[in-house]
Amino acid sequence: MPKMKTKSGAKKRFKMTATGKVKAAQAGKRHGMIKRTNAFIRDARGTTVLSAADTKIIKTYMPYDR
Repeated sequence: MPKMKTKSGAKKRFKMTATGKVKAAQAGKRHGMIKRTNAFIRDARGTTVLSAADTKIIKTYMPYDR
């Protein structure tokens, strides 16, 4: 049986934690910072853990990072 391929976009954007959760960068910080509130910009620093429904989708894209 051949190996399954990992989605190239997923391996660049997501990392798995040791407990199997998926880490991703916060959304909404690429452009348009003037219209965003300071509180939004502060809260969107760093990374976040995806919800269970999103984690299920990303794990299908990355079959060997479980």
